[in-house]
Amino acid sequence: MKFLKGLTLAGFVLACMLAAPHVQPQAAAQSELQKKIEHYLRHIYAFGPEVKLVVPEPKESEVAGLFVTTVELTSGESHDTAKMYISKDGKYLFRGDVSDMSKDPMAENAAKIDLKSAPSMGSANPSVTVVEFADFECPICRQLHDQLKNLLPNYPQVKFYFKDYPIEQIHPWAKTAALAGRCAYIQKPAAFWKMYDGFYEGQDLISAANAWDKAVDFAGQAGLDPSAFKSCLASPEAAAAVEASVANARQLEVNSTPTIFVNGRRVVGADSATIERFIQYELAGKKASSNSAKK
Repeated sequence: MKFLKGLTLAGFVLACMLAAPHVQPQAAAQSELQKKIEHYLRHIYAFGPEVKLVVPEPKESEVAGLFVTTVELTSGESHDTAKMYISKDGKYLFRGDVSDMSKDPMAENAAKIDLKSAPSMGSANPSVTVVEFADFECPICRQLHDQLKNLLPNYPQVKFYFKDYPIEQIHPWAKTAALAGRCAYIQKPAAFWKMYDGFYEGQDLISAANAWDKAVDFAGQAGLDPSAFKSCLASPEAAAAVEASVANARQLEVNSTPTIFVNGRRVVGADSATIERFIQYELAGKKASSNSAKK
């Protein structure tokens, strides 16, 4: 679900969105500014009482003269968050990201991504790193899975990493699948990709009731020891590894799945065209630098 983009409704339900855990619960008593923001948003987008809109108290932002808050919207099983800036006189409100042009946001993103013990495939000496934060139950993630299977083989210079971000609020078997992938990786790293393909390709046939059994089936197909695999699924170590990946996503302000980073460049959704454009841009830059060095 995306909303409030540039003060125009960009689409009410889209992809697999997460009500960001770092958003603070709304206080019982709202300030006048909170009430004003909520009233304005409900009026502009015709949000009825069935839509829950949480407006945390605006705080000082990185830009002088502006407050900032992260609005949370919930409608049924769908969630969305939006970072919003408000002028201190309470007159102007806008959604967007503020960029400090003295910094390189791609480099900052890349530095925050923890790739230790993340399943990977591709080049051993990559020119481009593609990192995906995803949820095995997310249908948009499945679309991206299919797109990447066609795209990545065309770029042997790329290394692809997978990071777990199960959205348990709306996907009841996503955590089980994440644990299964982690346990496969612990026992035999190459077996992770059997889980990766199995959960996405069989997504329509998997439910909260059969996810455990499906995981055990995939483990058997991958040649894993079934007893060790089952023990791992219930282990605190596997759970901690998944939670560490989720924490890393929050550090990067990932609010929806899939979210991809191409050498630190963020792409949200199953947008293979943008991913490929970023890969080509990075490769062209590497080639230009290499040619300059030879002169």
